[in-house]
Amino acid sequence: MTALLRLLKALPLLIVSPLVVLASILSLALLDALWFVTRISRTRRNRPAIRTRTGTTGVSVVIPNWQGRDLLEKYLPSVEAALSGNPDNEIVVVDNASTDGSVEFVRERFPNIRVVALPENLGFGGGSNTGFQAARHDIVVLLNSDMRVEPDFLAPLLEAFADENVFAVACQIFFTDPAKVREETGLTQGWWEDGMLRVRHRIDPEIKDLYPCFYGGGGSCAFDRHKFLALGGFDRLFEPFYLEDTDLGYQAWKRGWKVLYQPRSVVYHEHRGTIGKKFGQDRIQAVLKKNFLLFCWKNIHEWPRLAGHFFFAYAGALVSAIFGNVPSRPDLAGLCRAFLSLPQAMRSRWRARALAVVSDTEAFLRPLGGYFRDRFADVETEPDRLRVLFVSPYPILPPVHGGGVFMHQTLRELAKLSQVHVIALLDTEDQRKANQALQEFCASAEFLVRMEGHRSVTMGSLLPHAVMEFRNCDLEWLIHRKIYTHAIDVVQLEYTPLGQYAGRFHRLATALFEHDIYFQSVARSLEHMPPLRRAKARFEYLRALRYELKVLPQCDRVQVCTRENKEYIASFLPSVASRLDEGMRAGIDTTRYRFHSGPRQPFTMLFLGSFRHAPNQVALDWFAGNVLPRIRERRPEARLVVAGSDPPPRHAFGDAGGAIELLGFVDEIRSLLEEMSVFVCPILNGSGVRVKLLEAFAAGIPVISTRVGAEGLARRSGEFCLLADSPDDFAQCVVELFENPEEAARMARRAREEVVANWDMATLTRRLERSYREAVRAKRNGAHGTALAGTPISGSGS
Repeated sequence: MTALLRLLKALPLLIVSPLVVLASILSLALLDALWFVTRISRTRRNRPAIRTRTGTTGVSVVIPNWQGRDLLEKYLPSVEAALSGNPDNEIVVVDNASTDGSVEFVRERFPNIRVVALPENLGFGGGSNTGFQAARHDIVVLLNSDMRVEPDFLAPLLEAFADENVFAVACQIFFTDPAKVREETGLTQGWWEDGMLRVRHRIDPEIKDLYPCFYGGGGSCAFDRHKFLALGGFDRLFEPFYLEDTDLGYQAWKRGWKVLYQPRSVVYHEHRGTIGKKFGQDRIQAVLKKNFLLFCWKNIHEWPRLAGHFFFAYAGALVSAIFGNVPSRPDLAGLCRAFLSLPQAMRSRWRARALAVVSDTEAFLRPLGGYFRDRFADVETEPDRLRVLFVSPYPILPPVHGGGVFMHQTLRELAKLSQVHVIALLDTEDQRKANQALQEFCASAEFLVRMEGHRSVTMGSLLPHAVMEFRNCDLEWLIHRKIYTHAIDVVQLEYTPLGQYAGRFHRLATALFEHDIYFQSVARSLEHMPPLRRAKARFEYLRALRYELKVLPQCDRVQVCTRENKEYIASFLPSVASRLDEGMRAGIDTTRYRFHSGPRQPFTMLFLGSFRHAPNQVALDWFAGNVLPRIRERRPEARLVVAGSDPPPRHAFGDAGGAIELLGFVDEIRSLLEEMSVFVCPILNGSGVRVKLLEAFAAGIPVISTRVGAEGLARRSGEFCLLADSPDDFAQCVVELFENPEEAARMARRAREEVVANWDMATLTRRLERSYREAVRAKRNGAHGTALAGTPISGSGS
């Protein structure tokens, strides 16, 4: 009933809203068509000229005020004290026709402060623009009237303006009430999602100095006055409040300028001390919904984004009409209010196009730390010691699975050659302590505990489940922050799902290690699934294929385990064949494994693996149900020892369970490799190199494997291990090794020689470091200058 009443109430808007949306789309399309038709006749000189700074030693602080006499009395003394060290500094209070005696109060109590009294209320934006025009200095600090400043806030705020391309620098914001949730910090982030701009403030105590941000908050930020005026100041399109500063920051990025955050410049905000007292929450939310739409109509010039915007905006408005309003979702009333401002939005859009230098895509990238370093920082073409960011979707210590072994041993060797910084995702907080040991040999290590909510994915999504599981905005933020604060040269991403974080970098290199080829693994697993799961897995295969073929070309290097993996990927993507590297990541430290030729416990078999990994589960089920009974028919005393985390219960194996010993996770497996008679690898699906086989080869234990299990390591049965794919053949091979220990030992010795010669981690990692250098050199030799324009759309910055 509530939903029906809501629909009836919204019926008039439901009727007119399709016309509103259609008229808005056509109007913006016609405007852009006119823009492109007339663009030929325009040149760079049509852009407003930017005056250079005059080098004045003072700063102007502008404080817009409306009905804020009590706030001025409370907070102006802190501003005066902070500026008192330089007599050239000035404070300008712009009063928006207050009726509470604000003007008289300031003139009487603070005679050194200049007051600009407006005859009418121009709002925050209009009052601020008046203040910028009245200011005497090149740098203007804009403060809300409800802002208290630290005595030393000014000096760090001004440091960044030594760079002529800096547009604005934001302060770090705390609330005057420390018990309040810290909704704003000054460290702003903006991104495009579901057809709309999304913004937030981040809390990141690891950022201790200048850092890029999406926009400078209008009431706590220093601006280059000439750039501010060249952009037209705060746009009246967004009156009466909110998003004027976001709009201005976005325009600055599109002009090729920089917006920064300075955490050492601290101010305290009585949050919504003005707006919150004068307007109710319904009015505030109505203005926000309208202004988020107008932001897109003015600033988003890439039509694929704009088309998505109108689709999601209208769909969201319909959902709101049925299910009710939520703050982050458009509504029909907001669409109609925005439509009433469409003529003004079109004028603003035309001007924004004239000012823009880079595309929307580029403007959304540059405020992220990694892209900011890539686009603007001075970088060496040939660094003496590469700085590598190593990102893992799993805990690395203890190495409970083959990928963990590869990562841990690579890090140990790579840290000898490069400066390595690590990010690893943890499943639970209690894994943090073990992984802290990475800091003993890595330059830094940071960890995120994965949230369960990030793992869900609908069947309608085009992204594979394994990718959505690691889709995490905090991880993306952390990657970019590490790139910026540690001046990273190479980003090493582990496992296919992390390919989504491969950046569009111009001068930084991105490498992805495909521990296995995900879409190949899914395809190989289909025949081992029950029919109902198989249908879902086929869809996952298609999603995985689409994802990998899209992501791999974005990487500078793609590391694979074997020649077979390389040839398989190249058959789908011939264009990336030259970027595929085999034999650089799949290896072990062979010096850690003592070759043991005997004696061994008779008639014992060993299988290793983490049973969170589906191929190991399938392998153990197949071996226990189909192979082990055939072995015990000929050798009743035979038993299987299984080591690895998360094993199934013994009763899952029925009658064979009595011959199986499940050890669970074992800290040290080398003693088992030296004691057992044979090593079995009954892997039926998956991809990549099995670290368990490398360890078995190094330790001298004879091995029997399926061909999939030994892929890339053994191509002929009997050379380094026996190969068998049917239950009868596999059982026969096991019995042969039981009964012929001398021949088994000779084969094991050949396997040891192979792994030492071609799979030793120290040798592989030296190759890896050289590949990093080649990738970095190729990108930086191809870049022009030390600061790139990015993706220009016309002209150049400033």
